[in-house]
Amino acid sequence: MAITFAPRGGKQHVEHGDQFSPKFDADGLITAVCTDRDTGDILMVAYMNEEALRHTLTTRHAHFYSRSRKKQWKKGESSGHILEVHELRTDCDQDCLWLKCTITNDGGACHNGYKSCFYRSVNLNNISANPVAMSHVGGERRFDPDAVYGKK
Repeated sequence: MAITFAPRGGKQHVEHGDQFSPKFDADGLITAVCTDRDTGDILMVAYMNEEALRHTLTTRHAHFYSRSRKKQWKKGESSGHILEVHELRTDCDQDCLWLKCTITNDGGACHNGYKSCFYRSVNLNNISANPVAMSHVGGERRFDPDAVYGKK
């Protein structure tokens, strides 16, 4: 099945229409925010190009484009912690995506072993500290990244 996206029309079409017309940036990428379907917690933020978006829609497993490695990747292809996509939304001007997901194998979305990549919080009550401090808020690691990805 070939997946096609609607051409970008005028503001009315893009912001109020019922056709998916994702807007990729100058590098051909669109931001994808992935959240836990049940809790709403942010799991990770990554980028998709058209190919990754098409694979995601076809397989219902999150695929992304790695800017550092300059290649496609399926979330969980190394770790086994696949992001299953249950809903995909776009923002008003269709230049950002929101994926509501579950993680297979009770794993984590973060390559550091945590459920979420957002496992630290900036201490907003003490921003005069030099440097500004953070605290760990992400719970325990769900897996050992060295065991999953090998020693770095």
